[in-house]
Amino acid sequence: MKKVFISILCLITFFYNANAQSYSIVIKGGLVIDPKNGINEVMDIAIQDGKIASVAKNINATGAAQVINAKGLIVAPGLIDIHGHVFAGTQPDRYLSDGNGALMPDGYTFRVGVTTIVDCGGAGWKNFPVFKKNVIDVSQTRVLSFLNIVGEGMRGGAYEQDARDMDAKMAAYVAKQNKKDIVGFKVAHFENAEWTPVDNAVAAGKLAGDIPVIVDFGGDDSHAPLSIEELFFKHLRPGDIYTHTFTELQRRDPIVDFKTRQLKPFIKNAQARGIVFDVGFGGASFAFDQALPAIKAGFYPNTISTDLHTGSMNNAMKDMLNVMSIFMTMGMEVPAIIKASTWAPAQTIKREELGNLSVGSVADVAILGIREGNFGFFDRIGHKETGTKKFECQATIRNGKMVYDLNGITTPILLLAK
Repeated sequence: MKKVFISILCLITFFYNANAQSYSIVIKGGLVIDPKNGINEVMDIAIQDGKIASVAKNINATGAAQVINAKGLIVAPGLIDIHGHVFAGTQPDRYLSDGNGALMPDGYTFRVGVTTIVDCGGAGWKNFPVFKKNVIDVSQTRVLSFLNIVGEGMRGGAYEQDARDMDAKMAAYVAKQNKKDIVGFKVAHFENAEWTPVDNAVAAGKLAGDIPVIVDFGGDDSHAPLSIEELFFKHLRPGDIYTHTFTELQRRDPIVDFKTRQLKPFIKNAQARGIVFDVGFGGASFAFDQALPAIKAGFYPNTISTDLHTGSMNNAMKDMLNVMSIFMTMGMEVPAIIKASTWAPAQTIKREELGNLSVGSVADVAILGIREGNFGFFDRIGHKETGTKKFECQATIRNGKMVYDLNGITTPILLLAK
């Protein structure tokens, strides 16, 4: 009888091992939130050859090179920050275009679950090759670009006011030559009361194959701000992006009326038309006095982003997870926050191979916890809101490789290092 029992046990073990897959990573027991595929439940994820190999209940981890215990954690697609500034350089007079106000991405992305960041207008068509060589090609983070309609890029000052340098044809030409890296065009910081930058950027978007434009609306104190209603309905196309949505600066037309503190009635109509509203928190481009009334009125951003640079990271913005936590504190549901940080930006930049956990897709994964405690969140003028929950990144996988593990939840701990 004992021999029969041992034989049966051996057969069970044989069939168990025969059905086991030799995965590179298996993530066990996490709450998988994958907005593209409508998944919001506890599941396992298996990774092999840099791709998502399986998403299912109780995946056999026998033989996996690494196993991650994600119990009690959120397993999401790698976060996509579509508004950052990573064209870092050593030029003291170049601001966010090969200058020292921008940041090399890898030190600021993986630790907060970001696997893709879009540089938002740092490079123009004249210096994009420098950006590609010095940042895109040497970063572990996937770096994409909204090419500035200004040929000199985001150099600041008079350079960004030079309408003669806003060449739609040259910008479109460079974008078409670099389709892998360039996802759209950027308008920023223009102060005159005219539509030249926006119209030239839209023209470039059409010439380059109908790719989007992201607009940082400028202005100065010498004239009334240009109308965002006119921007949304007469100049931008469905799919174009309005960033710094919740800014409150006198030189910009706000989404919430300064006097009545009500969301302007055309904002939801613009969103329904297909205008993409992006957070772009930045150093001075988010105000609770705009965000709280907007959310109370049922208006939420399409995409969450940071406007990462040396000023914003050391101010109210801090990082992607802090911005996401602010929207959680204001009442935005976690699945909606994950969507606005993954699948929605992937759709916006027309890179739908990203921002999801579909079988066969690239294995970019963010494993997030929600810490409970007492937290303070503030804006550029010191308006503070308190919350009891905050996102925290426990681990990040980029292209099927572990690149960040906060508390050693991976067995064995083998990180991709350079």
